[in-house]
Amino acid sequence: MFKQKSSSDNSNFWISYADLMAGLLFVFILLIGAIVSKSIVLRQNLHKKELALKQKQEKVKNLNTQVKEQIKKIKLQEDEIYKLKALLQDRAVELNKTKEVLALTKNELELKDNELKKLNQILLAKNAKLDKLNGKIVLLQNLLKETNTTLQDKEKKLQEYKDKVLVLSNSLTKKEDELDLKSKKLLELLDALNEKKSAYEDLVKKLQAQRAKIKYLTGIKLRVIDELKKSLGNKVQVGKDGALKLSSKILFDKDSAKLKESAKEQLKTAFTNYINALLGDEAIAPNIETIVIEGHTDSDGGYLYNLKLSQDRALAVMNYLLTLPVAKKYNLQKILTASGRSFIDRIIVDGKEDKEASRRIEIKFRLKNQNAFYEIQKVLDENSTL
Repeated sequence: MFKQKSSSDNSNFWISYADLMAGLLFVFILLIGAIVSKSIVLRQNLHKKELALKQKQEKVKNLNTQVKEQIKKIKLQEDEIYKLKALLQDRAVELNKTKEVLALTKNELELKDNELKKLNQILLAKNAKLDKLNGKIVLLQNLLKETNTTLQDKEKKLQEYKDKVLVLSNSLTKKEDELDLKSKKLLELLDALNEKKSAYEDLVKKLQAQRAKIKYLTGIKLRVIDELKKSLGNKVQVGKDGALKLSSKILFDKDSAKLKESAKEQLKTAFTNYINALLGDEAIAPNIETIVIEGHTDSDGGYLYNLKLSQDRALAVMNYLLTLPVAKKYNLQKILTASGRSFIDRIIVDGKEDKEASRRIEIKFRLKNQNAFYEIQKVLDENSTL
């Protein structure tokens, strides 16, 4: 009898146990179904967000490829922020349409609010250069306050704000990294520009120094003439161009190229003093290239006749000067030349020819590279505004 009762109790126990397990399995299946359904919904939402994020990244890449100047890059970053602002506003509109409720307590809400404020502070600190981000964060906070009609709505909106702000934070962090990279490139370009500017300034200084040096060289003749006048004093009179001028009336008879004996001593004295002043001065001598003896006539007679006469007279003077001790002292044979100018360089006074003054012998010096210095000086004067 007791065995039958025990067997019956065991049978009832296993039946109850089976019913319990069946109930638990049914509940477990329902939970699994709910979890799967929730997972599918979350995956769909996540997929949509990923697509939206990919679209944003593509837009950012397209914008970055179009940036060719560093200043425009920063402007494009600001445009991107404006787009993010519009996106936040769109998300705020979506918050008003959302009906999901999250079971968060008031303490949890305050904790999430504090976390959101800290996150806002981090975003503000990282994006100090993007001033308009402050307005967006403030806008989010204002939207939270305006939509705080009920505790459940506030909890729901706060959670969704947190998710979106996290997404934005990640996106902005990436953009900040890109901006930092572009800022580094901009700094490198600025450094290169400063180096080029320094090189340009150095080049300008060198050009200015060379210009001053060339001006110094082109002014040698004036300094030589000054030194020549100081050395000669009242012994010999020289012209403004530094030439020693001797009247043909004293040196030659009319229409003659034979040097007068009476003029030789005067010519010797004047020429010796002139050459000593030029070649005996260490500051002048290195700049002298040639000593030129030029014969000049008046306009009486034909050009060719006067040309031969002026040449013969210049040659006669040179032949005599080469016999002087001063010629041997300075080896003038290498630098002394003679030429005739006929009546090309006549002396004009008050619009009329001074024939006696036109008939003359000029002994002048020519500096080394004199013509080149004159041409360089002309170029420098034309470009003096550099």
